[in-house]
Amino acid sequence: MTITLRAVVSGVAATALALSTAVSAETLRWANVGDSLTFDPHAQNHGQTHTISHQVYDSLIYSDHTGAQTAGLATDWYILDDDPEVWEFQLREGVTFHEGQSLTADDVVFSFERALQPNSDMRPLINTIVEIWAEDDYTVRMRTDGPNPLLANNLTNLFIMSREWAEANNVTEVQDYSGGEENYAVRNANGTGPYRLVSREADVRTEMELFEDFWGMDQYPLEVSRIVFTPIQSGSTRAAAILSGEIDFLQDPPVQDVNRLQAANDIVVRNAPQNRSIFFGMDQGRSELRTSNIQGENPFADRRVRQAMDLAIDRNAIQRIVMRGQSAPAGMIAPSFVNGYEEELDRVTGTNTARARELMAEAGYEDGFSVTMTCTNDRYIEDEGICQAVTGMLGQIGVQVNLNARPNSIHFAELQNGELDFYLLGWGVPTLDSHYVFDFLLETKTDNSGAWNFTGWSNEEFDALSRQLPTETDLERRNELIAQAWRIAQEEVVYLPIHHQVLNWAMRSDVVMDVHPEDQPMIKYLTFE
Repeated sequence: MTITLRAVVSGVAATALALSTAVSAETLRWANVGDSLTFDPHAQNHGQTHTISHQVYDSLIYSDHTGAQTAGLATDWYILDDDPEVWEFQLREGVTFHEGQSLTADDVVFSFERALQPNSDMRPLINTIVEIWAEDDYTVRMRTDGPNPLLANNLTNLFIMSREWAEANNVTEVQDYSGGEENYAVRNANGTGPYRLVSREADVRTEMELFEDFWGMDQYPLEVSRIVFTPIQSGSTRAAAILSGEIDFLQDPPVQDVNRLQAANDIVVRNAPQNRSIFFGMDQGRSELRTSNIQGENPFADRRVRQAMDLAIDRNAIQRIVMRGQSAPAGMIAPSFVNGYEEELDRVTGTNTARARELMAEAGYEDGFSVTMTCTNDRYIEDEGICQAVTGMLGQIGVQVNLNARPNSIHFAELQNGELDFYLLGWGVPTLDSHYVFDFLLETKTDNSGAWNFTGWSNEEFDALSRQLPTETDLERRNELIAQAWRIAQEEVVYLPIHHQVLNWAMRSDVVMDVHPEDQPMIKYLTFE
């Protein structure tokens, strides 16, 4: 079947669409509210960045649309029988990078050593690796600091680069994203994935084309020969684009337009629970907030203030009004996919404004305080709307919020520099294990842990429990440690959970693709009816 397709371009404000000449049905025009932050594959552990990178790069192992671990550049992986601290990975032979280099074990060793560098946001995923080496051209071994039965779970977004290409283009060092550094890998790529990067204009347009020497040509449908990806910040413009046929696939239709899209004859909306929770973080560690009218102290450092804010947020109202039913109110910052999830901890209690005001008074803030809330407006579903709603709710207990909503590229750079008092964040768990949440979001921030813990919260008992998990091989004992750690974090009200996202993907009726629980479309699986 052949249809007329036209390319989409967004203007500076992503509000205008222009038509180009017609192309064949193998071109997929794909839109999302936000863009990849960088093409440097180790610089940012960021969902949409990984999504775009998965089209161009490969990992040893990846999660398919069911969430199952699937062979990528590794065909087999296991712990050695005679040494429980060593993982062995057998590599796929005959794999070629887009610029012609042949994949060998040396490229894998280089990529993992690069991902362990200080600027790498992927380092916490593999920081238990103490040694990595090539046994031969297609065998890689990794030694961890004690048995680590879950190492393979951490590798689904760890992409492999060509050492030769990196050295030739002076990108052996990972981009310093938070420092605003540019390097050749930020806007250029040389992967082994199904699509080759053709052009890149950040926040405007990214084009990719099918790599004819892709190792998986006989394993995947690969019916798309060209991808045109366009970030479109405006929700109404995104909805108009799919309704008018200007795009073929919309990764994040606005919730207020889902019913209208479902009713359209030539559009299909597919949905599924997402492996992502949305929540607010508060800087509790500083002696004084940067943006508050309270001098010489930090209101967030008092647990009673955090409890009061938690009680003031009406999550059910956010679900009904802001999300139009497309979310699941949350009491914890991990979705039900994750090992260690407890329904009791995730249960949302009703708001209690009166009790919240009492707690504020007990903490010495009967008259409230002001603070700036920093929020994305192009990353999560209805992110700015969530922040607006919470701003009003907190005002009822005297917390006067000054809302600063801006693009996620700015938001995450400032967040990673530790510059935000009160911020929105979303978190998926690709490993499907609680330790991923603990290690990134809750452990004390050091060079080796707490990479995304910008709350300043630190608890020795919690850290001790969490740091046992990577090497604990007794499953029952391990789950006990996880449960104890969650109870500490919940009692301390480290974060303010809002909800678990529900994914909706809108696509033309002739496009067939299953919804990925981590919101990572794998275009190599897409087919046309």
